[in-house]
Amino acid sequence: MSEQKSHSKRFRRGIYLLPNLFTMGAMFAGFYAIIMATSAHFVKASVAILVAIVLDGLDGRVARMTRTQSEFGAQLDSLSDMVSFGIAPAITMYVWSLYALGKLGWCVAFIFAVCGALRLARFNSESSANKRFFYGLAIPLPAGLIASAIWLCHDYQVTGAWIPYLLAFVALILGFLEVSVIRYRSFKDLDVEGKVPFQWIVFIVLVLVFIVYNPPVVIFIMSCLYACSAPAHWVWKRCFNKKTTR
Repeated sequence: MSEQKSHSKRFRRGIYLLPNLFTMGAMFAGFYAIIMATSAHFVKASVAILVAIVLDGLDGRVARMTRTQSEFGAQLDSLSDMVSFGIAPAITMYVWSLYALGKLGWCVAFIFAVCGALRLARFNSESSANKRFFYGLAIPLPAGLIASAIWLCHDYQVTGAWIPYLLAFVALILGFLEVSVIRYRSFKDLDVEGKVPFQWIVFIVLVLVFIVYNPPVVIFIMSCLYACSAPAHWVWKRCFNKKTTR
């Protein structure tokens, strides 16, 4: 009873504003993406999902830099992720293309959303001491890949009866990677406040320039490379180990 009272008192004292503003901004972007997708504004929906990814990446770092981490913020962030990176891309790709597959289309969209929910639930329940790696593909990445692909197809007027089938296949693969136990580099160990080599600064500037020059193409390529990096490393490691043991 006393524990419940202390919890309610702690909640009444308020919540940290700055990191939760970023989190709610990401949730708003995800909600906006859903509205735009159902209104057939697919580029706006895709951009909104990508904006949500940026805001989601900032809220955790802002919380750590300002020492305003909280359990409330972590739970709110998880709910925001489900809206922005689970529901929003699922609805967007269904309304954009998967609807052509009938029941199969909405089943694929639902499986994509469910895999995102399972990925979040597993992440929230496990307490891994190794911050360098994620187990399974983090939920923002598939959302970014789907959003950039839709944006790219719109800009380059890519059409064809094969698109819904390819999109369904890619969505299922991404969902599988989310719930898999393949290790992905998290980059959480990077010290953004400390000194970095000069080459890194040049590389980051070049990436930003390319993103500004052609956002959908660059984001799509980067998302594909990251999504394929861990499975490729896993396959290479197994093949290499087999060769060395023979």
